[in-house]
Amino acid sequence: MSLDLDLLSPPETVPEQKRAVLYLRVSSAGQVNTDYDPEGISIPAQRVACQRKAEQLGLTIVGEYVEAGKSATTMVGRVEFQQMLQRIRNDKDIEYVIVYKLSRMARNRYDDAIVMADLRKRGVTLISATESIDDTPVGQLMHGILAAFNEYRSREDGADIAYKMGQKARKGGTVNMAPLGYLNTIDRVDGREVRAVTIDEERADLVRLAFELYASGEYTIEELADEMEARGLRSRRTPRRASQPISVTKFHRMLKDPYYLGYVTFHGEHYEGRHPALIDRETFDAVQRVIASRSGNGVRKRKHHHYLKGSIFCGQCARRGETNRMVLQLCTAKSGQTYGYFFCTGTKRHVCRMRHLPTHRVEDAVERHYSAVGLSEAFVTQVKAQIRSVVDDANGATRLLNDQLSEQLETLARQESNLIDLAADGVLGKDQIRAKLMDIADQRAKVRSRLETTTDDLSAGAELVEACLDLLRDPYWLYRRCSDDQRRELNLALFTHIYLDEDNVSGHLLEEPFQLLLDLHRHQELIASGLRDPDKPVPKATTTTDTKRAAPQDGSLRYSGLSDVEDCFDFSNKPYWVEVRGFEPLTFCMPCRRATNCAIPPWS
Repeated sequence: MSLDLDLLSPPETVPEQKRAVLYLRVSSAGQVNTDYDPEGISIPAQRVACQRKAEQLGLTIVGEYVEAGKSATTMVGRVEFQQMLQRIRNDKDIEYVIVYKLSRMARNRYDDAIVMADLRKRGVTLISATESIDDTPVGQLMHGILAAFNEYRSREDGADIAYKMGQKARKGGTVNMAPLGYLNTIDRVDGREVRAVTIDEERADLVRLAFELYASGEYTIEELADEMEARGLRSRRTPRRASQPISVTKFHRMLKDPYYLGYVTFHGEHYEGRHPALIDRETFDAVQRVIASRSGNGVRKRKHHHYLKGSIFCGQCARRGETNRMVLQLCTAKSGQTYGYFFCTGTKRHVCRMRHLPTHRVEDAVERHYSAVGLSEAFVTQVKAQIRSVVDDANGATRLLNDQLSEQLETLARQESNLIDLAADGVLGKDQIRAKLMDIADQRAKVRSRLETTTDDLSAGAELVEACLDLLRDPYWLYRRCSDDQRRELNLALFTHIYLDEDNVSGHLLEEPFQLLLDLHRHQELIASGLRDPDKPVPKATTTTDTKRAAPQDGSLRYSGLSDVEDCFDFSNKPYWVEVRGFEPLTFCMPCRRATNCAIPPWS
C-alpha cells in the first residue's frame, strides 16, 4: 500500500492582499463641470491611473475619497481628506494611500511633513501613480524634493495671479464677481472673448433706491434691508445657491463700496473702472456721512436711534472722577405709546443715583447749552484778521526761502558746468574734479530736500479754523434749525463729552480747535472787564465741570492777547524755517536775554 505524498504535504496558503484607498482631487469646481460626466474629465482620469498603479502593486482598493473644487493650500477645509485620515486612525484597515500626484494631496511642505509623519505612525505608505515615491531612501528623497517644488509652484502661481489681477485693476477691469446691480458678461471682439461688466436692469433701480433711502437718514441698515426685501430686491441665483434677500452685512458693505461710483479697488488702491457708475457722487457722499454719523463714539447700533446717543455722559459720575455714558431705554406704556429715557450706566452697577431722564428734557437741556459755546462777532472778526495776517506772512516767508533755494541750485549748476569745462581743458586733475563734483552733488541733494519741505501752504489750515469760527458765531441758532442727523453730526464735531446733571448740562469737553477758541474768547472778555492782566498767559483749558481736562503738553496755550495767533493753531506740521533770533547772526552774551542771542524762545 502506497502513501499519497500530496495528502501529507501542508495546504498551500494564499497571501493576503494589501488594502489601499484612493484620494482624488481637483482644485476648482470649474474642472468638474466640464463634461457630460458629473465628475468632469480630471477625476475619472486620476481614478484610472490610480487603479492601474494598484493592479501593478497587487493592491486591493477598499475605498475612494473624492474632493471636488478644493484648494491644496490648506488641508483643514478638505472634508474628504479629513474623513480619510479619521478612518486610518480609527479603523486601521488601510496599508496604502494612492494619489495621482503628490500635489493632489498637499502643496505646503509643512502640512505634507505632518501628514506623512502621521501616516508612518499608523504604518500607512503613500504612493503616487505618476511619481517614484515610496519607502526607499531614494523614494523619500524624491518625496522631499517634490514637496518643496509643489510649494514653490503654488506660491509662484499665486504671485503671478495677484500680479495679473493688479494689472487688470489698473486698467479698470473688474477682478472679482460684479456686485449687486451689475452683471458679468462676455463680449466678442475680433474673435476674442473679453469679460466685461454691465448694469443689471432687473436690480439696478432698486440698488439706486437703496442708496437714496439711506442717504435720507430716515432708515437704519436693518430697516433698509426689510424695506428693500419688501420691494423685491434679492441676490442673483448661482449654481450653488438660490436667490435670497440681501443681508444686513451685505447692505453695509454695498453702501460703502466705491465700485458703484465707477471705481475698482485692489489692495486698498482705487482705480477708475471700465464699468458704468450706478450711483452719483452726491448721493454716495451723503450715504457716507450718514454711516459716519452713526458709527462714532462707540455707539452700538440697534433698531432705535437717537441723535444724542454717544455724546452725553453722567455729570454726577464726572464729579467723582468716573466716566459713565448715558444710554437710551425705550419703554412702552399700557396705552401702547413708547417713551424714551436716558439713564447712567453706573446705575446698573449701583454706583450712581442719577434718575432716568425723559428724552425731551435731555434734548431741551443740550439745546439750551449751545448758547454757552458761542463767540462774539467782534472776536470772530479780530481772530480772522490775525489768521490772514499770519498766513500771508508765513506764505511770503516760504516763497522767499523757495527763491533763495532755487538760486542756490542755479549756482551749483554753474559750478558744475565750470568744472566740466576745466576738466576738458586739462587744468585740474581728474581726482580733484571728481571730488568737487561729488561735493556739488551732495549740496544739490540737500538743497532739493529742503526745497521739497518748504512747499507747505498754510491756507488750508487757516480755512479750517475760519470754518470753526463761523460755526461758533451763533451755534444755538444753527442747532435749533438742524435735523436730527445734522444735530448728531454737530454734536460729534463740537463735543467729545456733554455732561448731564438732572435737567441741565453741567459741563462739556470740546474738540480742538473749538476749546482753544473759547478759551481765547473767555480770556479776552476777562481782559476787557478788567478782571485779568493782559500780560498774563491764558490759563490751561478746563471744562465747566469739576472734571479737569488734560492740559496740552506742547504749551500751545502759553500766549497773551491775539498778537501770537500763529502759536495757537497748528496749521502745519513743518518746523519753523527761521529761528526766533531771525536771520541776524549770533551776538555776544549779554546780561539780559534778547531775541538776537536766543536760539530758543525766552518764554519756553
